[in-house]
Amino acid sequence: MDILSMVEAKANQWLEGPYDQETKDAIMKMMDNEDNTELIESFYKDLEFGTGGLRGIMGPGSNRMNRYTVGAATQGLSNYLKKTYPGEKDIKVAIGYDCRNNSEYFSNTAAGIFSANGIEVYIFESLRPTPEMSYAIRELGCKSGIIITASHNPKEYNGYKAYWNDGSQIVAPHDKNIIDEVGQVKVEDIKFEPNKDLIHVMGQEMDEKFLEASHQISMSPQSIERHKDMKIVYTPIHGTGYKMVPAALRKFGFTNIINVPEQDVVSGDFPTVVSPNPEEAAAMKMAIAKAEETGAELVMATDPDSDRIGVCVRDDSGKFIIVNGNQTCILFTYYLIARNRELGKITGKEYVVKTIVTSELIAKIAEANNVEYFDSYTGFKFIADVIRDNEATKRYIGGGEESFGFLPSDFVRDKDAVTACALMAEIAAWAKDKGKSLFELLQDIYLEYGFSKEFMKYIVRQGKTGAEEIQAMMKNFRETPPATLGGSKLVRVKDYSTLEDKDLVTGEVKKMNYKSTSNVLQFFTENGTKVSVRPSGTEPKIKFYFECTDKINSRDEYHSADAKAMKKIEEVMKDLGI
Repeated sequence: MDILSMVEAKANQWLEGPYDQETKDAIMKMMDNEDNTELIESFYKDLEFGTGGLRGIMGPGSNRMNRYTVGAATQGLSNYLKKTYPGEKDIKVAIGYDCRNNSEYFSNTAAGIFSANGIEVYIFESLRPTPEMSYAIRELGCKSGIIITASHNPKEYNGYKAYWNDGSQIVAPHDKNIIDEVGQVKVEDIKFEPNKDLIHVMGQEMDEKFLEASHQISMSPQSIERHKDMKIVYTPIHGTGYKMVPAALRKFGFTNIINVPEQDVVSGDFPTVVSPNPEEAAAMKMAIAKAEETGAELVMATDPDSDRIGVCVRDDSGKFIIVNGNQTCILFTYYLIARNRELGKITGKEYVVKTIVTSELIAKIAEANNVEYFDSYTGFKFIADVIRDNEATKRYIGGGEESFGFLPSDFVRDKDAVTACALMAEIAAWAKDKGKSLFELLQDIYLEYGFSKEFMKYIVRQGKTGAEEIQAMMKNFRETPPATLGGSKLVRVKDYSTLEDKDLVTGEVKKMNYKSTSNVLQFFTENGTKVSVRPSGTEPKIKFYFECTDKINSRDEYHSADAKAMKKIEEVMKDLGI
């Protein structure tokens, strides 16, 4: 009842405040409903502008994505930009948006607020991939940028991601400073009336520049020429990749691109899928069916804002399988290092980046080839931060994470599925030149560097009680870590909330070298199993990442090693009670 009283008081403030009538009518309808669930979920807290921006269900209320929460975020960011660049006359921002319902509306709302604050705005004429917006920030010399997207979340969601002047999502100290500014904004402070003279529209010219930059990373044009008619099925899953990904593939030289017409329809309702997430088999079903129908050998998909890439290849029985995010990252990293080595470009100054929950096999590949590697926290803003720290002295050649994201060049500073799709097709052509399929190339990587099986499981807990349950789970794992996992003794625990790396055998505790802390726990066992646990920063989930290693001596051993590792992971999950 205390929560309900608080919620009703906040809802009444909206009814009495300077909000539009449509919003007030929707709030009244919620208050008249005998079931208070929607009212509570809409007002029990404020939708926080966090380190990743905003993300939430669309609708009226303080805990929802709407004109006013987007407005407060934009006003706060405007205030921070003006404080950070005092006296500067031409502060510029770039704005992009995806296919989601209200994305165009929210982006135009933000453009109006920026311009009303005297900030020059460059907004895309229509929906565009997230990586192209990141590219535009750098190309135009903008101080900041935003993209209106909720990535691969369900259709009820939308979001607001903020970027800084290098094209990466905001990191410290700007993230906390912007959060403080946004927190001080009241609805009456938001300047909604646009200055149209300060709003400029971007279109084909920026597309062409972005595609030209993407093409510069191509390293195997001869392989592409020999296999340019390779059949490639691509689906944007109703999102922003529908135009730019096929254009990137053609720019690289591929000529036989097969689409999935039903999924080329741009729609925030995602009519052919339950979830527009290329990580999930159901989202890839129609593209695989098209590949079977046409005899294609490669299937690729992107999520609604085209930063995540999904890849399907034929296995040794000819059946299409999804290449998981770790395997995708392994293939990219292996190719970029191997091809640079073939071209004589490994000088000792090259490096790759992976996140802490991503396969350790990437580190092995890098180290074996005299390429430095860095670990970062989950999220490409941290990979971009590593690039920023090293761009004056070292050469970045690739970085990625297990969640189907890869950044193959530093002209963009967020995961880039547009360029990644073209590069994956190039890898397939390069492998064909060596008499291998992509699946056989992956098996051969395991033969050379050791087998690795990765698996991710998440538990969804919605709303206030769900958030509390996730918090309790993390507390329990910290206070009472398991003694064994899958029958193997726990030998090491890394807690990124304290930056402590504890050796359970010797009792030695080392301090890890990271700029900030993160709510992540990692367990390592005697037999080489690695388990990472972290609550999602953008979704009501707690995620568990598993990695088991083995050795195989031939391609024929791949399937048995895979099954053995999965059995071990299932035992570990049972020990964790999930």
